[in-house]
Amino acid sequence: MLTLSCCLGSYEIEALSLAYVFILAYIRVMDIFTLDIPQSRSWSDDDLFEFCAANKELKIERDEHGYIIVMSPSGGFSSKCNSIVHGELYIWNKVNKLGELFDSSGGFLLEDGSMRAPDVAFLAKEKWENLKEGDKSKFLPLCPEFVVEVRSKTDRLMVLQNKMEAWIQNGSQLAWLIDPLEQNVHIYRPNRELELIENFEHQLSGENVLPDFNFDLRLLLKA
Repeated sequence: MLTLSCCLGSYEIEALSLAYVFILAYIRVMDIFTLDIPQSRSWSDDDLFEFCAANKELKIERDEHGYIIVMSPSGGFSSKCNSIVHGELYIWNKVNKLGELFDSSGGFLLEDGSMRAPDVAFLAKEKWENLKEGDKSKFLPLCPEFVVEVRSKTDRLMVLQNKMEAWIQNGSQLAWLIDPLEQNVHIYRPNRELELIENFEHQLSGENVLPDFNFDLRLLLKA
């Protein structure tokens, strides 16, 4: 087993039994490492799934260029905000039964070759039911209709903004970037200008993606 001990708190990044994988470089940016895998030895989707399964304490993604992004766990505040958004969506979906909800541990394989795991995601019922049973137990090979990212203190805003644009380009119909630090929300939609909600005294609409769902941002002020 090849073990890479990276200076990320007390965490270790284990490369499973993939001894053929060579890490060219790792770069620390705040609490994020980028692992540069040589193209000739790139991980398959299954390799990446095994790597993530062996390192459940870390949040791991792959960008559209094939770089493996390793992030430390979220802090308590942003995690609590995630739970509030997820909880409100769960209550709505329990009544409407229009799809499936996923938290930040759920990964999606996107058309641009990336694997992303948003803080909250909603997938339409028919998409979930059309998946093969084997696909349901790994990264889902499709794009959710709705995603939420909640900015934490260590998140760079530009990185998150680029990620939200990528969600829309890959097929999401509605994406919220909630920033508790600045108390604003960036709303992304296909073929629409970015909308900025400048304070938390508003309700966000699920629009036609999440019919009759409204999220009261004031709930986050109590977090």
